[in-house]
Amino acid sequence: MALPLAFFALFFAYPVAAIVGRGLRTDAGWQFGRFGEVLGRPDIADVLWFTTWQAFVSTALTLLIALPGAYVFARFEFPGKQVLRAVVTVPFVLPTVVVGSAFLALLGRGGLLDETVGVRLDTTVWAILLAHVFFNYAVVVRTVGGLWAQLDPRQEEAARVLGAGRFAAWRRVTLPALAPSVAAASLMVFLFTFSSFGVVLILGGPAYATLEVEVYRQTAQLLDLSTAAVLTMVQFAAIGAILALHAWTVRRRERALRLVDPARTAHRPHGWAQRTLLGGVLATIAVLIVAPLAVLVERSFDTPGGYGLGFYRALGDAGAGGGTFLVPPLEAIGNSLRYALAATVIALLIGGLAAAALTLPHARPRSSGGTPIAGPFVRGFDALLMLPLGVSAVTVGFGFLITLDEPPLDLRTSWILVPLAQALVGVPFVVRTMLPVLRAVDARLREAAAVLGASPWRAWREVDLPLVRRALLIAAGFAFAVSLGEFGATVFIARPDAPTLPVAVARLLGRAGELNYGQAMALSTILMLVCAVSLLALERLRPATTSGEF
Repeated sequence: MALPLAFFALFFAYPVAAIVGRGLRTDAGWQFGRFGEVLGRPDIADVLWFTTWQAFVSTALTLLIALPGAYVFARFEFPGKQVLRAVVTVPFVLPTVVVGSAFLALLGRGGLLDETVGVRLDTTVWAILLAHVFFNYAVVVRTVGGLWAQLDPRQEEAARVLGAGRFAAWRRVTLPALAPSVAAASLMVFLFTFSSFGVVLILGGPAYATLEVEVYRQTAQLLDLSTAAVLTMVQFAAIGAILALHAWTVRRRERALRLVDPARTAHRPHGWAQRTLLGGVLATIAVLIVAPLAVLVERSFDTPGGYGLGFYRALGDAGAGGGTFLVPPLEAIGNSLRYALAATVIALLIGGLAAAALTLPHARPRSSGGTPIAGPFVRGFDALLMLPLGVSAVTVGFGFLITLDEPPLDLRTSWILVPLAQALVGVPFVVRTMLPVLRAVDARLREAAAVLGASPWRAWREVDLPLVRRALLIAAGFAFAVSLGEFGATVFIARPDAPTLPVAVARLLGRAGELNYGQAMALSTILMLVCAVSLLALERLRPATTSGEF
């Protein structure tokens, strides 16, 4: 546990604390009065209100639209199910700037609906809400559906045999078992939408901003570090409360699980009701998930001279974007792949050690019922690992610049700075993927290996590794995909001559001109294809038992 703690202390807690301290401390002392001043400003109140209400509405819409999909993926067998599961997960690992680009192409000024039927739907608000549903659909489908697929249907059937109706049996048997998982998924969706950055930055314009976008504006554009520090602390407090609730729901879910093999619960849809439900879910996926991605691809080929590869060819010319880049945008692809590979190695090392520490015998005291329940310190450490998902990535990125600029850690000009920031986002996914599998390993196998003379390292290699190899590959794939799409911190620390794909897309969208827009669509399409291939490969490795973990 020492190395993960040191990593988070040095590359997360230290930069965040430094940037907050620089904003709130002056020669005269701490400016705690700035909290009242900042939070009392009408413009900041508007930001707080928009951040909160759009997160609630986005979460409600996501649950409403995604829960039927969770049931279909959990209980039905149909052709192409694995491919479709990967398709609905692609948006989650896409960079948020790409998600914003997709909905800009679909709903924005000059977008598909605007051109064909004149429908714009007040795109500033609706595009943000729908983009959040698009982004978080997989969170509900995989978190709730992963558990739903492993709930024994015979319990509900027994209630119906005893006289309960179909709905009453579902409400009294299945819903209580699913409730912690639904709550956990809801909190994760709320966390991601509350701290939304790239989507709102691209779609919101000057009139709409979340806390994260306002922190970026105050830091990068206005250089008002004191206001940014106050907003960072407000966001930190909100995210801490959300993660505490999430940890509580996860503990409830762990106590209540009685799981079976998912292959025993899925069946072909039968009857008009089940076929209609399947058709409705497939139509929803086509409209909500596939359509924005298809429009993104279409716009990447729609050049002024007709459909062609003009925008893709322009990616190889540094001067094609009007001086937007010091190097050809195409080089961003190689940069992103190299950074993401390095970040994946770091995330696997730190996340793997953290997950192993969370499964040690002393970290898993047993409850009266025999189920492993983590102690307070371990639960706190587990929550710490999740903080980078919600704490301002903008603050982390800017904090890197002002803290890691002196020996012995003068990394401001080093290429490793970007993978370190990306790994902070990858570690939670490594932990969440490996932890359920590691907890399922029978500790008596390790004890038997130790009795036979195996060292701890050999026992892990001979006992644990064969059992967790598949989960390790999945964790590596998710870490690679999310590292590839990290934007909030990277936008600060990526060098002008070595931009990543998300940074390149944002720069192109920030400049006027059809060529810049087309190049942004082309780069977004390339990034989408890389993420899709990664997810398809991961789907083939998906373990049979996930305990409802995302």
